[in-house]
Amino acid sequence: MKYGTVLAVGDPRPIPELARAAEAAGWDAIFLADPVWGVAPWVTLAACAAVTGRIRLGTMLTPPSAWRPWRLAAEVATLDNLSGGRAILSVGLGATDAGFEDVGEETDRRVRAQLLDEGLDIITGLWKGQPFSYEGRRYRLTPINFPAPPPPVQQPRVPIWCVGLGAIASRWTGRFATTGCCRMCSAMG
Repeated sequence: MKYGTVLAVGDPRPIPELARAAEAAGWDAIFLADPVWGVAPWVTLAACAAVTGRIRLGTMLTPPSAWRPWRLAAEVATLDNLSGGRAILSVGLGATDAGFEDVGEETDRRVRAQLLDEGLDIITGLWKGQPFSYEGRRYRLTPINFPAPPPPVQQPRVPIWCVGLGAIASRWTGRFATTGCCRMCSAMG
């Protein structure tokens, strides 16, 4: 990917047409925010996949602490299948004031970092196939008896971008990032 754009979403209905226009204009990717309450990005990206054929599709960014990892794994794998292998998963802690407390989500950044670590272990493990089990500090999974969604088209997995500052983002990048790391800088430098 060379050039991507983050589309602001207030109303999801025009987003697929904006994605089609971005693709026609030569953009390589579009990204949507993944707020704790608002337009559902993975559903909207699936609608974009239906009207485009080349452009990559992802979030900027998804905080795994706000998702159950098995649900996020299924959402991303489903988008990757519907798009023919064009999904990108970018992850990070999320903004400190992004509404987490308002909806009862975890606000402690250390706990959110642990949930991100374990969540990515689970997501990447589930994408490898069944049976899968996991024993961590925050999550415990036994082999799931439900039929698994198809694995992602992209192998060995959907590209994961780790977004953040400092040593913790570097650790996530080393463990999980497959195509790179977006390291955002604060306005203070």
